[in-house]
Formats: sequence, C-alpha cells, structure tokens
Amino acid sequence: MMRRQSGISVPLFALASRQSWGIGEFQDLAVFARWAAEAGQSVVQILPINEMPPIERSPYSAMTAMALDPIYISLPTMVDFEGLGGELALDAADASAVRRLRAAPRIEYAGIRRLKERWLRRSFERFLHLEVSRGSPRAARFDAFIADEAWWLDEYAVFRALHALHEELPWQLWPEPLARAEPAAVKAARGALHLEIRYRMYLQWIAAEQWADAKRLAWPTRIFGDLPFMNAADSPDVWARQDEFRFDATIGVPPDAFSDTGQDWGLPPWRWDTMAATDFAWMRARARRYAALYDGFRIDHLVGLYRMYIRPIDTAVPAFFEPDGEPAQTRLGETMIGVLGSGSPTPELIAEDLGVIPDFVRASMARLGLPGLKVLRWERQWKQPGTPLIDPRDYPECSVATTGTHDIEPLASTADGQTPEQREAVLQALLSAGSYLSLIPLQDVFGWTDRINTPAVVDDINWTWRLPWPVDTWLDGPGTVAPADLLRGWTRAAGR
Repeated sequence: MMRRQSGISVPLFALASRQSWGIGEFQDLAVFARWAAEAGQSVVQILPINEMPPIERSPYSAMTAMALDPIYISLPTMVDFEGLGGELALDAADASAVRRLRAAPRIEYAGIRRLKERWLRRSFERFLHLEVSRGSPRAARFDAFIADEAWWLDEYAVFRALHALHEELPWQLWPEPLARAEPAAVKAARGALHLEIRYRMYLQWIAAEQWADAKRLAWPTRIFGDLPFMNAADSPDVWARQDEFRFDATIGVPPDAFSDTGQDWGLPPWRWDTMAATDFAWMRARARRYAALYDGFRIDHLVGLYRMYIRPIDTAVPAFFEPDGEPAQTRLGETMIGVLGSGSPTPELIAEDLGVIPDFVRASMARLGLPGLKVLRWERQWKQPGTPLIDPRDYPECSVATTGTHDIEPLASTADGQTPEQREAVLQALLSAGSYLSLIPLQDVFGWTDRINTPAVVDDINWTWRLPWPVDTWLDGPGTVAPADLLRGWTRAAGR
C-alpha cells in the first residue's frame, strides 16, 4: 500500500519574499515549504526552473534541459554580493529599481534579468579577484563543482558564452562552423571565451548551492519538479546533437479541449531511432540531472513519449504521429519511462496524462505502476446521462488527485468553487480521494482566481502571477495562518 500524502502545487516564480528582487527565488522555496508543513502538507510541486531565453517567460520553453535559471538566484544571500556591500552598494537608480520590482503586482522578467545580470557580473569579478586569485576554500568548491558537473555543465557553458557573444541570436544564425558545432571551431571559441565560460559556470555553481540549501531547509517537505517534454531548438542540447533532432517540423498536439485547432509548440521533434542508437544517452542525462535536483518529478505531456504529433513546416504536408502503430508506440513509451526513472536516487514519477490519451497508453501506465493525474472536474462517467462526477474515493490508489493544473482556471473561477463553503467541500473531497497523493494548487487553498497560464494565448499576463503577500510573512500573517490551520485539520481527518 502506498503512503497517503498531500501537497501544494505552485510555481517558484510566484513565491516572492520581502528580500527577493520581484520574483520567487531559491531561498523563498524553503520559506514556503515551512508554511506548507504547518498546513500539514508533505510535498511542494513546482513548475520547471530550467534557464529560459532572455526574452522568454514560459518555463516550458527553456533554452537548456540541464541548467537552472539564474533569475532565481538570491543576490542578498550571496557571499560575493554581500562582499561588494550588498544592497547598500546599489546606486540610486538600481536601488529604486529593486523597490519598484518588489512592489510590482506582477513579475517583470526583463527588468529583473537586467538588474540581476549587472550585479551577478560584479559579484563574479569580486570572486575572481579575492577568492580565485588566492585559492580560497570557496574557489576550491567552485573547481570541485566544475569537475563533478562537467558531464552537462561544460557543454552548457560553452553554448551560453557563444550565445552571449552573438548578441543572444539563435545558434542557427551564428557563423557556419559554430552553427554546426564543428569541434575545431568550438575548441577555438573555448580559448577566446574562457572568462565568459567561467562566468556561466559560476552562475550555475551559485544556483546549485542555493538550491541545495533550499532543499535542505525545506526538509522534511519533499520538492517535486516538472520535466518538460522538450526544450527549445535554440539550446545547447539541440546544438550539440543536431543529428538527433529534425528541423523540418515542430511538435504540438492535435485539436483538443484547449484549442479547436490544436497547438504548435514550435519545438523540434527528436529522432527517436537516432537516439535509440545511443541508448537514449541524452534522455538518460536528463534523468540523472532531475533525480539529483528533485525528490520526484512530473513527466510533462506523457503521451509524447509514446508518440509525437509532428507538424511539418511545409503546411502542404499533413501532421502525423510518429512512430506509427501501437506496438512501436508502446515499446517506445515504456522504454522512455524506464529511462526517465533511471536516475539515482530513484525519483518518484508522476505522469501528466491529460487530454486525449489512447487506451493502450492507459494500459501501459497500469502495467508500469505509473500514477497519472485525476482532475476532479474532468473525472466523470462520460457515457452516462448527465456525465456525473466520479466519487474521488473511487479513484485508484496509483494516481494523483488535484483540483487543477497551471493551464486551467482556479477552482474559485468555476461554478463549484465560488463560495468558501463550496471550496471547502471540494478540497475535503480531494483529500478523501483514493489516490495516494493529492495536490492542491495554491490558489484553491485561498479562493484566488489568478491564472498561471492560458494555453494558446500570447500576452503580458501568462507566467507573471505572484503571491499577494510576501512569502516570508506567511508563518504569522493573519490571512495565511488560519487557512493553514484549516488545511492541516482537513488533511489529518483524511488520513494524509
């Protein structure tokens, strides 16, 4: 029997504190985890935190499968920034920018990146001058990090330095030898860009240390991540493995409940047969990386591991699924799930299996013991008159029950969650579900109507939501203590 648990789902970017610079930062996750523990929750599920392109906000359009986004680094807790004088060293313009970003109702990604980049570079210069030059213990830790993480860090840092050199243009627009990642051209670039490469490694070292501290301080609350199905074509992963991806098409999904025309994600399909020839080495590296970062993770777009919906760039060619036929799709999917679960320590896997999921994929998940999602409002007796809801107590144990995801409207925006009494009934039903794990979107705890993302919509709102109160006030805030007490009581009553 699986241990009954419950947790909160919330993006890290939303968890801004009074100390952070307008966005949730690594240190803020630990602060929130303590509140979640007070509310009786044992898991915090976040969205991807891989580095995004400078102009991007969607965590599902990351420019790397491996590196953490420096936007989540906390400057005030950095030794090198403090060595510069900390926030007292900011000039009037930067001090004003910090105050404005902290007070902004939504996350201003571009402004945060510009400000942090300026002071991260100055912190790096101090580190080189005062630590590396004399071989300090911190410099030795940095060298050890580079050596231990070279299996992904080296490729990333070279790519990121080249990206900066070419004014953040996609690698497809670089000079041809570099665009093709020719070894001789890359070797020459290493020498010319040595300092920039070390800077990119420094950022990942700082991020790694802050992330490790956050996870340590969050314990015993476990941190679950979210593994995107794919990352952008403009990434070190694709640049260094161009034979493993195709560039004459993109991936997406066919028409579904979110979009009458389907979705085109603009991401390159991977060549599964070419990857298979390497025993899926890149996917195994992703699994290794995620197992090191998280206690468990959600596999985004699970059905894509079985079959990809490929949209040829030549619109005269119709979209199609690959590979062709259920036997090949089943073999591929089960192989890929095995690969993603191969990290050490063995991570706890959850499948995002929403939308149109073929019966053979459901059967495969059951054979593998892979839990999928049960969104209360969508779990219905679809073939019965009136499509009545399924009683959550009847959900299979090997599943994860939730009231919603980052792609749909919160409970308070639905007819079933407009009053506190309605929301209490829904959350108690969720916690009483037969599923071994219940995940509650944070908005549904408080009855907020804020959306995280509206699929197939490009605007200035998606991915910019942040908490209405600084997360470091939650343990004693009048608007947060009472909901935590209520949630803890409901959770205990449900045996979680």
